[in-house]
Amino acid sequence: MIKSSYFSLVIAVTVSALAISCRDNDKNTTGTTPDLSKADNVKNIGISVIKTYPHDTASFTQGLVLYKGQLYEGTGGADYAPEGAGSALMKVNLATGKAEKKVKLDGKYFGEGITILNDTVYQLTWKEKVVFVYTLPDFKKVKEFPINTEGWGMTTNGKELIVSDGTSNLYFYDPHTFQLLRTQSVTLNSDLINSINELEFIDGAVYANQWEQPYIFKIDPASGQVTGRVDVTPIWNRIKQIDPAADVPNGIAYDPDTKKIYITGKKWPELYEVQFGN
Repeated sequence: MIKSSYFSLVIAVTVSALAISCRDNDKNTTGTTPDLSKADNVKNIGISVIKTYPHDTASFTQGLVLYKGQLYEGTGGADYAPEGAGSALMKVNLATGKAEKKVKLDGKYFGEGITILNDTVYQLTWKEKVVFVYTLPDFKKVKEFPINTEGWGMTTNGKELIVSDGTSNLYFYDPHTFQLLRTQSVTLNSDLINSINELEFIDGAVYANQWEQPYIFKIDPASGQVTGRVDVTPIWNRIKQIDPAADVPNGIAYDPDTKKIYITGKKWPELYEVQFGN
């Protein structure tokens, strides 16, 4: 069921609190806490909710992709970290929030970000440092690639795969060999930021969730500079009122044909079509 827009947000925020946090105690991050005495040169980007869709609260969302008009989602969970309904790759009906096709990962793997390039799906794993490769539309697994970092988020610029690992870095890989091409650090007002998580490539920029924070950062992939910031606090607050068991914001999908943007979070009961301001 699709609900028409019943709330609209235009947000202007400051960086009075950009807390930097680790994902768990055994992860080390390379980012530093921004110097709040510095001038804030990052543009605040407004956000408006256009439509609201249902989302499966069993899905511990790690990756969200809109490809050729179809929504795909990667979820997390493993025997050593049972979250939601476990790790899977799914083709999801946007209108109902239900999975139309689903491939479950072995219990030893914790699924992370996904992206799609040339009818090929790439799915990261967290600590296992393996990337799974599937073909569409059958979800047939055809390859596995090793990766030297943890896997968090992933997107593509149409030529390369762009990966995050919870630090302040973006990694650019060859999609055919998964050879690392370059590493780009990400800065906000000249300070490194970490906990970069789910990624989406929109009109030449990388948009990234920051884990455990209400921010989506707009990043220049060439320089690594954060050029814009979206605050989704009002949406997150709404979700927590609807379902206190819901987790953090995570999930950005973009349809280049319709120019529509979608966001959700881990175990959220709703998924939103949104519009970002200029």
